[in-house]
Formats: sequence, structure tokens, C-alpha cells
Amino acid sequence: MNIILAKPRGFCAGVERAIKSVEQALERYGAPVYVLNDIVHNAAVVQTLADKGAVFVTSLHDVPEGAHLLFSAHGVGPDKWAMALERNLDVIDATCPLVEKVHREARRFAAEGYSIILIGQAEHDEVVGTVGQARESIKVVFTEEDVAALHLEADSKVAYLTQTTLSVEDSQRIIAALKRKFPAIEGPPADDICYATQNRQAAVNALVTEADLVLVIGDESSANSARLAEICQHKGKPSHLIASAEMIRDEWLDGVETVLVTSGASAPEAQVQGVVEYLTSREPCVVTECEIVPEAVHFKLPRPFP
Repeated sequence: MNIILAKPRGFCAGVERAIKSVEQALERYGAPVYVLNDIVHNAAVVQTLADKGAVFVTSLHDVPEGAHLLFSAHGVGPDKWAMALERNLDVIDATCPLVEKVHREARRFAAEGYSIILIGQAEHDEVVGTVGQARESIKVVFTEEDVAALHLEADSKVAYLTQTTLSVEDSQRIIAALKRKFPAIEGPPADDICYATQNRQAAVNALVTEADLVLVIGDESSANSARLAEICQHKGKPSHLIASAEMIRDEWLDGVETVLVTSGASAPEAQVQGVVEYLTSREPCVVTECEIVPEAVHFKLPRPFP
């Protein structure tokens, strides 16, 4: 069997920054440190940090007053900041800088009187945080049908933003639908979909034609991982989103000569290597890593870290 390892894959700069922020907080302050929601969308990563003393909560009411608290890579709205201040929490903001860019755009458009159309999954942590930046000005859409159902005042100034982890092709279709409905709509100065999402999608688009099967390593809760699997499925290739090698079914591999393996931006490389080790344990394999887009992006840690 041939195994093609897509590159780039795995952790993006924002995820690395968020994980290191929790680790640094534990080293500096000791356990426990609290994290609102999952620091990144990967259960194995969350469990590893929990084992080191991080406490993951879904409500700030579960954080003792005066404790150390991290906001996740997905960002939060101003209401969470206000509540943290009320509870005298020592906040470390691990919001991905590319998500914060979308937050700034939302606040700017709202301040200039725009009705904002946010393309994304309404319940996703990132979208919830972005909506919180300008709640009265933002409507969320995810499909062309959602666009068709939009109703705005005739004289509205309209702008759009996107969740950073969407499929590039899907977002382009939604943006095109918005432009047909609102010809004067304005967009952000630069694409909101993050570099890592675009690069991982470019890699699978370039390599999927060579594969009989695609395995995407990532959690079901990871939007960018799910998009990778969907892209391959839409191209007619059997594709499965798996959290680990334990999820692989033998029947998937029947008659397969070439497997494309990739991973979402919040999946650790150890999970990828676990899949490779499982496949090579079944039969002799030739493993080839194919780099499609060079990637060398790094973000500084948030204050108070150097």
C-alpha cells in the first residue's frame, strides 16, 4: 500500500500558541488554571492539558474569583470579558490573532453603520465570539438558502465576514450569492479564512486524485477538519474523519492501493503517526510526504508571556 502524507497538516500557529499558553500558565502559576471551553477542538489535547492541571469550564460562574483564566483560540465576546472583570479573574487571552482580526472587522463595520452578514456555523465557538462583537448588527448565514432568506432594509449598508475555518470553495459560493443579492456589499480588506485552513485544503485538493481513500485526522468538533473530509467526499473519494487509528474499519481498506492521510489544524502529529503505524502494521507500505504549500507562520505568546 502507498501512503501519501499531505503537507502542511496538523497544528497551525494559532493552535500552537493556545496550547503553549496553557502550558506556560501552568508552569508559572501552578495548577489549577481555568480555560473557558476547549482551548482547541481536539479531545486528546484537552485531556493532556487537563492531566497537567488545566480545568476546562463552560461557564465563568465555575471559575473561582481571582483565578487564572484562559480564553480559547476561538475567541469570546465582550460579555465574557466584562464578566471576567467582575469576578476579578486574571485573564490570558489565547484568541488566535486571525480570529481577532475578524473581531476588529466586525467592530469597525458596526461602528460605521453596516449590517454585517457573517458566513459561518452559528453554534461554533468562533462564530459565537464574533457575533458578540456587534450582536445587534450581525446576521449569520451558512448556506445559499440562508442568503435567499435574508431581509434587510433597502437602504442598508451591507458587509460580510467569514468564519476562519470554512471551506474556501463553499465560502466563495456564499459570497457570490451575497453579491448577487446585495451588489454593493463590502468585504474585509483581506480574506478572513485563515492561511492554515486554505493551505490544508490546497494540499488535499492537489493530492486527492492520487488516492483511493482519504483519512482525515481530527475531532468531529473541528470545523476545519470536517471541511477537509467534505472536500474529498465532494470529489468522489471515500473519506473519513477519524480521531485516531482505533476508528479505522478494515473494510475501508479493502482493495485500496493508495491512502491520503492529512489532519486538521488542531490535531497533534502523534495522532497522524498512530494512523501510519496502524496501516504499516497491516501490510508493507511506502510512505511519501508531499509538501504542496510551504508554511512557516508563528505567533508570539499573549501577555504575560515573553
